[in-house]
Amino acid sequence: MPTVHSLVDSHCHLADAEFDADREAVLERARAAGVARLNVVGVMDGSGRHRRALDFAAAHGLGCSAGMHPHEARLASEPDYEELAELARAGRILAIGEIGLDFHYDLSPREVQGQVLRRQIRLAHDVALPIIIHTREAEEEMLKILAEERVPARGGVVHCFTGSAEMARAALAMGLFLSFSGIVAFPRAEALRAIAREVPPDRLLIETDAPYLAPPPHRGRRNEPAFVVEVARAVAAARGVGLEEVARSTSENYARCFGL
Repeated sequence: MPTVHSLVDSHCHLADAEFDADREAVLERARAAGVARLNVVGVMDGSGRHRRALDFAAAHGLGCSAGMHPHEARLASEPDYEELAELARAGRILAIGEIGLDFHYDLSPREVQGQVLRRQIRLAHDVALPIIIHTREAEEEMLKILAEERVPARGGVVHCFTGSAEMARAALAMGLFLSFSGIVAFPRAEALRAIAREVPPDRLLIETDAPYLAPPPHRGRRNEPAFVVEVARAVAAARGVGLEEVARSTSENYARCFGL
């Protein structure tokens, strides 16, 4: 796999159990593919999953974020919020997230998802960090909450963007970045590629969301950060620019988004 200007994977779950057998080799492959920066997402679900992400990121000089995912919002407790604030103030995380709303699976009650999202946005204001937003089939409610709670001064990113053109315009107007995953390379994702084509170059990010959503030609396999080069290729093709240009702009945007 040829290397290009340093790539970033702005969102991966590299500390999750799917990588227990070969995590170090996965990281080595990412480095070999030119992935210079990764954000390892720590999901606070009561299992200690986020602490594994924090420890792995710290041991390897990687970025890390933490937050209560909408799937597990029903499990959120006061100690979770307190720990999240402590991690932020200690400089151990780059962002609060991923946080948000998921009305597709409804694994937590929608009202609870909204309450937990609002609480974490307020926390991001308090600790001066950006937010990483997960939204699925909840555009209207998400935009309502973001408008009412306000995007933190440090901004944030809508990760794994799969929303409508209207959602994209609204998020960009709020100062958010849009991050595209392997979905942008799926054969039937022409509408998403059309959105990726129009995102201003200074608001564009790429990610894998590994181990999920492997892009072609890796469909059906576990996704991993090295495959972000395929996401970059798909975005570059959609925008009619070279891979190097997308690699450069997304690397610069990653640094700006997360204050590096």
